[in-house]
Amino acid sequence: MAENVKVVSSSLVCGTASNSLSRLELNPWDIRAFQTVPIQRCLIFHNPNFEFESLIQHLKNSLSRALDFFPPLAGRLVATQHGDGMASFSVDCNNDGAEFIHAIAPSISVSEVIDPPSFIPEVVYSFFPANAGFTNFEGISKPLVSVQVTELADGVVIACSANHVVIDGPSFWHFFTSWSEISRGSESISKSPVFDRSIAAEDNRRIHLPTLEKNLIGPSQLPRKVFHFSKEKLGELKGKANSEMETDKISTLQALLAHLWRSTVGSSEDSTTRTLALLIGARSRLSSFSDAYFGNAFFPVALAMSGSDLWKGGLGGTAMKINQLIAQTSNEAISRNAEKKVEPRIRREGEEKVVIHAMGSAPPIVITSTPRHNVYDCDFGWGKPIAMRSGYTYKVEGLVVVFPAADPGGMDLEVCFAEQTLQTMEDYLTSH
Repeated sequence: MAENVKVVSSSLVCGTASNSLSRLELNPWDIRAFQTVPIQRCLIFHNPNFEFESLIQHLKNSLSRALDFFPPLAGRLVATQHGDGMASFSVDCNNDGAEFIHAIAPSISVSEVIDPPSFIPEVVYSFFPANAGFTNFEGISKPLVSVQVTELADGVVIACSANHVVIDGPSFWHFFTSWSEISRGSESISKSPVFDRSIAAEDNRRIHLPTLEKNLIGPSQLPRKVFHFSKEKLGELKGKANSEMETDKISTLQALLAHLWRSTVGSSEDSTTRTLALLIGARSRLSSFSDAYFGNAFFPVALAMSGSDLWKGGLGGTAMKINQLIAQTSNEAISRNAEKKVEPRIRREGEEKVVIHAMGSAPPIVITSTPRHNVYDCDFGWGKPIAMRSGYTYKVEGLVVVFPAADPGGMDLEVCFAEQTLQTMEDYLTSH
């Protein structure tokens, strides 16, 4: 915790009522998340117009009632031992509670957080609970959701860290917006979560994993920067990409990702192989899924091109490659992936962590999140947020977090790369 962010109190918040869901089985998509980091997002608000102590109590009370609708988030991951060095995992909806931390940072202003001169300031990571060394595998002994509310000099930050084994991006914002609805005075929520795990075959629901002490996958020390794109700029990129390819199939996001990908290329002579990885949401693609499905539901795809091909293909050529990659991903392939047995390897404590890029290749760009999330609908009763940031677990080289901008129709990209690469990207993005 940074010296200028101090914790005032920490407690567990439990649901207020008993629920009919006692246990949540995990499907292969959930199990794969053992190898990833928790989801960490924070919303930044201007000062609420009421006393902060009463605000803290109000947020605790509303969180408690929100957990009634999301019982797995108040539960704990449990391991069932099988006597052969293996275990299977599920969520015990035992209402042990979510963590709630109250912190203060009276010397930090909102502008310092959202308008830094260069990179996202390190103090942002102190707004998150358990931001260092926390892994999804440690959910066995920790709350699956931790919230930290930090009072700034002229604002407030509400941050949430959630175990990725039980929640993905759409589910995360489903919970966050539902909590804000209750905070505003609603007795219920507008969309009830669906916890059905029937997408996985019966024998896949309990998947044996090595019983290990710790997952060592963790963040880097590289800087992160936010690139903002207005509605007008996005329209310009989409129009240019479609015009170059004489089509109307390229979406705004596809054009933007092509623009970002090309910004990493130094020149037309760059022969380095560059990979773009995407996560395709499954909720709208599989008939057995509801939009309110609560859990992990995404399918990874990737596309590799040389730097020279990215350069020579132009914005339209690159965007069309992305468009075709997504269009060629069949619903059948996604369904098979959801039912496929998995045995993710969780590193033993003490094992060396080594990341090696193939000779002649660059670190991959991994796109996560989506501008469709209702980030700026999270009004807790004193106005909408003015910005969103991710936590320390998202400091992974090449990771790009896509989210809507505060200005309607705009998009923001949080990008983590080496400082020189970020400068190269910024130079390109501001001149094209």
